[in-house]
Order: sequence, then structure tokens, then C-alpha cells
Amino acid sequence: MESCTFCSIIADREPATWVEREEHAVAFAPLPGSALAPGHTLVVPVVHTADLLSADPTSLAACTALARRVGLAMRGALGATGTVLLQASRADAGQSVPHLHFHVVPCWPDDGTTHWPEPPSAHVHDGDPYGDLRAMFE
Repeated sequence: MESCTFCSIIADREPATWVEREEHAVAFAPLPGSALAPGHTLVVPVVHTADLLSADPTSLAACTALARRVGLAMRGALGATGTVLLQASRADAGQSVPHLHFHVVPCWPDDGTTHWPEPPSAHVHDGDPYGDLRAMFE
């Protein structure tokens, strides 16, 4: 997609600090000034996919497998003792680039941060949310 920042990076029309390039997924550093930690890496499908809900199985599998390998590399190369995998789909979830991407963020005991959402959602669901979810699979 011509107007997609990540598609432009994948096509080498925009510069990137590459970590890994594979057939169905790539990994690169976030845009300058937006890293959450040293080594924070984005994992992105090569095929333009807007978000998690529209991802094809091949792209999704390639991204999660690459995210795992990036996490292992963070442990080996950076001494990370933990890893957070962040993914937001659509604007209401905080997605800022409309191309599926996963943030792989290394963590250490002394980094003084947490990447868990606080506070929890204030949204109220009328009924049993898990029963309603379960019904979607029947």
C-alpha cells in the first residue's frame, strides 16, 4: 500500500534499522524517539494487513514466530530477563499505524517500568461477557 509507512519501510522507500528480514515477516527498530526500551523492536507482516482481526493465518504465524525469535535474541544479546509483546488493533485500542505490528519490548529488573494497562477499562457490558464470547464460537 503506497501510503502505509510500514509498507514503505518494507519496500526500502524509507530508511529502517533492520533486525531481521524474512519472507512473510520483518523486524526493525521503531521510529526514532519512540523506543520504549533499548532494543524495542517492531515485528510486521510483509503483506499489508490493517490489524489483527484482518490478518491472514500465514502472516500471523510468521509474525508470532519472529516475535519469539526476537525475544530470544533480546535475552541473548541484551541480557533481557523478560519480554512484553504489545499489539493494538484499530484506533480505539491505540493503533497509530494501520498496518498490523507487534512491539517486542525487552525488560530488566532495574528498568522501573511496566507495560500492563492501568487503570482497567471503565466500559460496562450488560450481561456475561465470557458467555457472550463463548456463544460466538458455537
